[in-house]
Amino acid sequence: MALSKASFFTQLKTLTKPHLHHPPPPPLLSLRHLSFATPEEAAAERRRRKRRLRIEPPLSSLRHQQAQQAQPRQNPNPNHNPNAPKLPEPVSALSGNRLNLHNRILGLIRVNDLDEAALLTRHSIYSNCRPTIFTVNSVLAALLRQSRYSDLLSLHRFITQAGVAANVVTHNLLINAYLDCRKTDTALEHYKQLINDAPFNPSPTTYRILIKGLVDNGKVERALELKEEMLGKGFAADPVVYSYLMLGHVRNLNADGVFELYEELKEKLGDVDDGVVVGSLMKGYFLRGMEKEAMQCYAEAVGEGSKIRMSAVAFNSVLDALSKNGKFDEAMLLFERMMAEHNPPRRLSMNLGSFNVMVDGFCTAGRFKDAIEVFRKMGEKRCSADTLSYNNLIEQLCNNGMLAEAEELYGEMANKGVNPDEFTYVLLMDTCFKENRTDDAAGYFRKMVETGLRPNLAVYSKLVDGLVKVGKIDEAKSFYDLMVKKLKMDEASYKFMMKALFEVGKHDDVLKMIGDMLDDDASEFTTDLQEFVKEELRKEGREEDVVKLMEDKEREKAEAQAKEAAATEAAKASAKAAVSSLLPSKLFGSKDTENEPDVVIGNTVEAISVNEEVEDVEQESIGDSPAESGSEEATKAHNSADLDVKSDDRAEQVTA
Repeated sequence: MALSKASFFTQLKTLTKPHLHHPPPPPLLSLRHLSFATPEEAAAERRRRKRRLRIEPPLSSLRHQQAQQAQPRQNPNPNHNPNAPKLPEPVSALSGNRLNLHNRILGLIRVNDLDEAALLTRHSIYSNCRPTIFTVNSVLAALLRQSRYSDLLSLHRFITQAGVAANVVTHNLLINAYLDCRKTDTALEHYKQLINDAPFNPSPTTYRILIKGLVDNGKVERALELKEEMLGKGFAADPVVYSYLMLGHVRNLNADGVFELYEELKEKLGDVDDGVVVGSLMKGYFLRGMEKEAMQCYAEAVGEGSKIRMSAVAFNSVLDALSKNGKFDEAMLLFERMMAEHNPPRRLSMNLGSFNVMVDGFCTAGRFKDAIEVFRKMGEKRCSADTLSYNNLIEQLCNNGMLAEAEELYGEMANKGVNPDEFTYVLLMDTCFKENRTDDAAGYFRKMVETGLRPNLAVYSKLVDGLVKVGKIDEAKSFYDLMVKKLKMDEASYKFMMKALFEVGKHDDVLKMIGDMLDDDASEFTTDLQEFVKEELRKEGREEDVVKLMEDKEREKAEAQAKEAAATEAAKASAKAAVSSLLPSKLFGSKDTENEPDVVIGNTVEAISVNEEVEDVEQESIGDSPAESGSEEATKAHNSADLDVKSDDRAEQVTA
């Protein structure tokens, strides 16, 4: 078959094109070619290169240094103050592993394991995943809700020392805790510190917390001054703040103050469309005896077509005004309407406070069964009772002789994940004493101590007094032994317990109590207490027993101090002897230096430093090439001889 001219030239180019021969694949095991005959030569070459690099750094490092020197150093903040407070972290810091830690701690809070949540927060502070201030605030808020103020203050102190910058929410929680503990002066001092030192301004919530706490503690005048300070800082008039102040005037029976504040609020805002002030305004009308105007105000607030915004807090204030002024039927109708409208999260017309107001209203009317029934309906409306709510109802039941129902509610607290506090146990203990159930009262006190709560001296005194009245002296003495290490007993507590023991003829137990007091703190056994004990022992002819006991305790303390001093001297002598035995005598020239321990120790330090210098020189001389080994040995011997001479000279100088 004949080819065309174009096809012929194409075939010719293909035949004349050189073929590329691919090299064979490398073997699986390649041989390593060494540059040195022996490993010793390779090691010597590496040491030589290291020495050369120390003397002459590579050119790349020199160029890098020159480039850094050519660029002028930029100071990001030339006027930075090292004592300036740290700025809190932004919300964007809550991401990644820190967000996972945050969710884990929130899970512990939801299951009411606050101890584990606080412990995990503390442990994470110094870990690779440091918690944010938002995580810390969650734990602090949970502790505040359960009135665990000591744990809250301890955790706040810990994060402050760890350098976690607080934000305004942290300060608000701390101020709230101080106000709940009725430490208004401390709360105001912390507020001043926030104003002067914090790198941010207080929020409207800060003023709400402060003014509410001052009103609750009866300091309405100071709350009014703080309101003026809030307005002076440029904050808008807050209806919530005014509602707290109006409520303070209601408690002081000052109806004129209520209406003055309401008129001031209308002047600043125009039309007041927030229903949070309606309840206080109704109470002001009731104080003046203007029931018609109060009910007219109520109808305008909750009637059809009302333009006033009624939140759960606003409804609660109206409920309280109705139930405490003889309008409980209207309060019940309003409560039923609130329950019907409540549809979280779209519509929140009630909260935990709504149930507490109705419980108080039913208890005031003597309808305790209805109060318990309403209290147990909280779960239906997604409301959870806290310790304060349980304490409120338990107190109402205990004061009206319904101890069985109160104990039933106490039993429900564990199932609902609510922890009883000291007030819960004290209520039950006092009521058990009134019902002549001393064993149950002692059991509640013991359970309070076992759960880690801290009863104060007044609660302990109630318990011991109740047990002594029914003749249970031994049980009272057991509680004394349990609490004497945990409480700071006063003279009256000691005298009460001693008198109870004297009355039953247990003088030896009293002497044992005195011995324990002298062992712990002799100052607690005051002169008045000594005269009381001597007078009681004088009736039995054993007055000298307490004098002898005091002398024996003083002698035992003196002997213990003498033994401790002798043991200290013996330890020092043995340490000196051990040091002297380890040092060669020729290093110091004579044995007289054994009486000078400071000189011996100084010589020891000098000798150790000389030996370290010898070892350093030997290490530096190792690693040279084999051809220089002979000269190295000679140099090493010469250097060691010189160092021996130097060590002898130093030893002679120190000894002299």
